[in-house]
Amino acid sequence: MTQKTNSILTPDMKAMVGKTGEKVDAWGVVDEEYLRRFAQAIPDWDPLYWDKDLAQKSKFKGLTVPPLLPTYIVTRRALSEKDQMDEVMVQDPMNDGGMNSGGGTRSQKGMLPRLPLPPHIKRHLHGGDDVEVHQYPRMGDKITFQRKYTSIQERIGGDGKPFLVARSETTYWNQKGEVLCKVGTIDIRR
Repeated sequence: MTQKTNSILTPDMKAMVGKTGEKVDAWGVVDEEYLRRFAQAIPDWDPLYWDKDLAQKSKFKGLTVPPLLPTYIVTRRALSEKDQMDEVMVQDPMNDGGMNSGGGTRSQKGMLPRLPLPPHIKRHLHGGDDVEVHQYPRMGDKITFQRKYTSIQERIGGDGKPFLVARSETTYWNQKGEVLCKVGTIDIRR
């Protein structure tokens, strides 16, 4: 015998598919200092990031940067801007700070609208990411990004209880409007 469950996927949640966050310009541009810090952090010592002669002879015809750098440069803040993570950590010290975590504050630029979840849905699990690289960013690029919900589905867990799988996509552009990369994110809500 199968257990009958009530759906938690409401019409209001279904209406969220296609909704977007605001389009946001990252602070600053892709520069040597940010590239140095990013390359050291991941670590990636590709000479195409720093050897101008080699880079000029490559298919890129000049210095390039790691293809995922736009996904991190958007977290840069001007010194005059308040760091939103300070407030998040005061409200919830266990918050992982994920872009779509739903915890803490929702005032971070470019956030998606909050899903209208039932009160008993409290847990969040990052289900993974997939990345589609269109072109490498270049020195001096000004990065813009925007997020959108691409699907929200209901699933039934092994315990017979329903949960939600929300998928979103973030698109990153350069100042010419060219797509640099798209990152799909899966969030599981239980």
